[in-house]
Amino acid sequence: MTHTRNTPASQKTNLPVPSGAHLDERSRRAREEPMSVTAFGADVYEVETEADHRYLVNVVAGRCTCPDHVFRDERCKHLRRVAIEITDGRVPPPGYVAAPCAVCEETVFVQTASDDPHLCPRHRLQRGDVARDRETGGMVLVVAVSNRRADEVRIPSQDCTVAEYVTNRGYPASDPVVSAVYPAIRVTRHGPEPESLRVYSFPVSRLVRSES
Repeated sequence: MTHTRNTPASQKTNLPVPSGAHLDERSRRAREEPMSVTAFGADVYEVETEADHRYLVNVVAGRCTCPDHVFRDERCKHLRRVAIEITDGRVPPPGYVAAPCAVCEETVFVQTASDDPHLCPRHRLQRGDVARDRETGGMVLVVAVSNRRADEVRIPSQDCTVAEYVTNRGYPASDPVVSAVYPAIRVTRHGPEPESLRVYSFPVSRLVRSES
């Protein structure tokens, strides 16, 4: 059977044993022996051992193809190692895959079937978030997040794409587009000014989410 890796093959490493921990033999070997863990997506992981043996682990079903599990029905060191690496955030959990952030290429874990833009925590924005515009310093309220690129979305009033707009040219054309409004509505004796009610489109890396 051919499997498709969803994360690059990692280097074999050992993991630290928690100070003062009283571990049984398999749990200790799961940490002390150099291994690499590779996620295939869904629930399946490949574990390569120090001796270059490769075993497939289904972490949800609690199964491993190694002799210790198949013939002794033990929760082997490979099952334990995968569980440790998931808990430590070294590999994606079941149902998730590793993908590069669309802005900075930092590795993030995303749901296998997700069509949303792959963004790291620094660049992830959601509807309702308040963010600062890097160009103007003004605060905006996010009203929509698209999975379309800045060079795919046109601004009808400017006859150009979001990426081509003059103040957006310093940001990647591949950025997903975020739509936002300025939260302060200007009101005159004639009512709200139309300009203050406009929805603006930005490349996502132009905005910085407010932590307040």
